[in-house]
Amino acid sequence: MKDVIIIGAGQSAGQCASSLRNGGFEGSIAIVGEENYPPYQRPPLSKGYLSDEVGLERVYTKKNDFYESNSIELITGTRVNKINRNEKYIELSSEENISYEKLVIATGSRVRKLNVEGSDLENIYYLRGIDDSQNIKNLIKNKHHLTIVGAGYIGLEVAAVAVKAGKSVSVIEMTDRVMNRTVDPIISEYYEKLHKNHGVDIYLDSGLQGFEGSKEVSKVICSNLELEAEGVVIGAGILPNVELALEANLECEDGILVNEFCETKDKDIYACGDCTNHPNKLLNRRLRLESVHNALEQAKTVASNIVGQKKEYNQIPWFWSDQYDHKLQIVGLSGEHDEVILKGSMEEKRFLVFYLKRGHLISVNAVNSPKEFLICKNLVANKIKLTSDIILEKPVESLVELTK
Repeated sequence: MKDVIIIGAGQSAGQCASSLRNGGFEGSIAIVGEENYPPYQRPPLSKGYLSDEVGLERVYTKKNDFYESNSIELITGTRVNKINRNEKYIELSSEENISYEKLVIATGSRVRKLNVEGSDLENIYYLRGIDDSQNIKNLIKNKHHLTIVGAGYIGLEVAAVAVKAGKSVSVIEMTDRVMNRTVDPIISEYYEKLHKNHGVDIYLDSGLQGFEGSKEVSKVICSNLELEAEGVVIGAGILPNVELALEANLECEDGILVNEFCETKDKDIYACGDCTNHPNKLLNRRLRLESVHNALEQAKTVASNIVGQKKEYNQIPWFWSDQYDHKLQIVGLSGEHDEVILKGSMEEKRFLVFYLKRGHLISVNAVNSPKEFLICKNLVANKIKLTSDIILEKPVESLVELTK
């Protein structure tokens, strides 16, 4: 019997356990994860860890002795087969059942796998976990001609690491621009040029049809071209892991449905991270987010509510991507904007793009402008009313006064 069981051992799970202890929770806690690792961060897997700039110990969210010293039981290499809500226990792949008082589902997400001819050839990888990153690291070390399928964050970050390692890299993308799902055409065009200037060949409007090779992949077949390749990395998006919740008859729709307190329809079961679909009062909509910020903040919300400190989750989403010497930071969600203002210099590789809707700031994309970005997070959260003249004429620092 555990007072709290957390299913999943990712960043959200680790944060939830840590926040419970920091909040004074003295009950028993267990974290159950399928991988053979303690909770870890995923962003370094396509950045610093992949490039060998960061060691594995810095990928973990906490040192191993943290869990022992805080009486948090880590059950790794173990899958949860079923949640029994009526009798309040979980069934493990080890054939053990563990009862719970409160359950937290932090199952995260998995890669979207492509079912095309030749997809079972060797040297074709997806990137989600530590082992995946290690496989791709070995691929970059031992092969020269690499093809990336998908020009999203993951694909382009891997491309940047491979190019910096002196490899020949091609990127194919089925849509008409890079990072199509997350940024507007201004940012897409800038990053396409950035990668091309580093020697990456980018092929847009190119649908993947399959792979060829005897044992290892040797060719990538697209709708409009064929490319030689010694290795392939596929970044085709992710899917929320909702199967356990569905089988337990919890409500799911593009993620596990939770309320503002991260509770499911079962008041003894919470959910946090990539697997959830939550209401956001600041954005006036429900959404599922794939971001570290969301995973951490939802975990803190869950912990607060378990210890009896009622807390709503209400955050403006933000994201980042590191590619070469460029840091892209995004706060808010563009897409519904009706005005775009560029501030700064693309030539100097330091600028911001402001997105307005009916005169109110709803999102900012910042390139190599971390100080200004911190200010913009506050501006977007306050839905500040701005004009293009104010944005262009005033330094970002002075815009804070408009929120007072």
